[in-house]
Amino acid sequence: MEASLDQTLQEGKLVRQAAMAVASATMTPLATDAPANRLLELVAKGLAVERDEASRGVSAASAAGMPVLLGSMPVPTQPIDFSTMPDTKGSSKTFPKHETRHVSEHKNFARCARFSPDGRFVATGSSDTSIKLFEVSKMKQAVLADSRDGPVRPVIRTFYDHSQRLKLTDALQPINDLDFHPQSTVLISGAKDNTIKFFDFSKTVARRAFRVIQDTHNVRSVSFHPSGEYLLAGTDHPIPHLYDINTFKCYLTANAHDLNAKAAINQAWVRYSSTGSMYVTASKDGSIRVWDGVTAQCVRPIVGAHGLMEATSASFTKDQRFILSCGKDSTIKLWEVGTGRLLKQYLGAVHTQFRCQAVFNGTEEFILSIDESSNEVVIWDALTAEKVAIWPSNHVAAPRWIEHSPTEAAFVTCGNDRSVRFWKEIP
Repeated sequence: MEASLDQTLQEGKLVRQAAMAVASATMTPLATDAPANRLLELVAKGLAVERDEASRGVSAASAAGMPVLLGSMPVPTQPIDFSTMPDTKGSSKTFPKHETRHVSEHKNFARCARFSPDGRFVATGSSDTSIKLFEVSKMKQAVLADSRDGPVRPVIRTFYDHSQRLKLTDALQPINDLDFHPQSTVLISGAKDNTIKFFDFSKTVARRAFRVIQDTHNVRSVSFHPSGEYLLAGTDHPIPHLYDINTFKCYLTANAHDLNAKAAINQAWVRYSSTGSMYVTASKDGSIRVWDGVTAQCVRPIVGAHGLMEATSASFTKDQRFILSCGKDSTIKLWEVGTGRLLKQYLGAVHTQFRCQAVFNGTEEFILSIDESSNEVVIWDALTAEKVAIWPSNHVAAPRWIEHSPTEAAFVTCGNDRSVRFWKEIP
């Protein structure tokens, strides 16, 4: 393991940007000292331990003695090799029927949602700067119309701590994205007020953040490293911001000057892969980029992935071999990470205005997204790229976000009608 670690440390490093350079580029006061190779060491050791524990049937989280939010963790499924599967028309699978229920609403647009890794909780963020935390078991009860104990209230926490306006003349500063810590009861939010806030949802009376990262740009997207030690922020700055959550130091990629500044308008969307060995960004210029999770180098730029229209989401498959992206060109695309090759396109849903997503279901056999023009949920067979279901969203206005559970056949939608809806498969 030590030899592997030494090799990894030699192969790449995160270089802290000089204070003057960063100040001119981002207006962020950063020290000039180079950081310790903590992230390199963390990833190298983590992967080695993961392999060792997997061979012995022990989870890395339990081995480390960390507080784990284990409910029913996802059951591993055989990954689908999309690169070798042709588009076989007429052989599409049937997506199971779901039932849905309105579970809550915000005072303004409901802009984002995220499930916890164990699938027990869902958080939603709004333009009214509020964050709501739902307990999934109670959402399931709410779907049952004949609840014997009266109305079920699935919202268990509401947080208010983001600035509504930077100035009195400004518009509201909405919540843009959310993420759950992979091991502890911490929820983070990124917002237009240039902050990332940390909430401990184990405390029933806490309504305010217990920690705050002050960025210099609109924080559009946030993603925890699987270790929980680092997080990425996609902002209006051209380069993703990597934060050490223990020190709050901000790191930038060492080859920032090599990127085409005109092309990288901003990295408005960031997501880590399942092991943290890579992360993907989507930007307003229509490009997606794959980054090395250890060296923070851009290793696979896919320029113009969605033409000149904004790329609104991108995420890895569980085996990290493919990326599913969505854009305001009304296309959803599947890419091969190793080559950058376009493998499949999923067409037939209009999304030109909002930051819509395309998401896999739990088995990665289906893809779900939103049609803004018809206010519908659209589902494709992931292998054949055929539309297999079109459902009314039951939102009064078009949904802005769709998020699938990591542990079961359920998802949430939220949108401009301020409402949050929970969907679950009908047994």
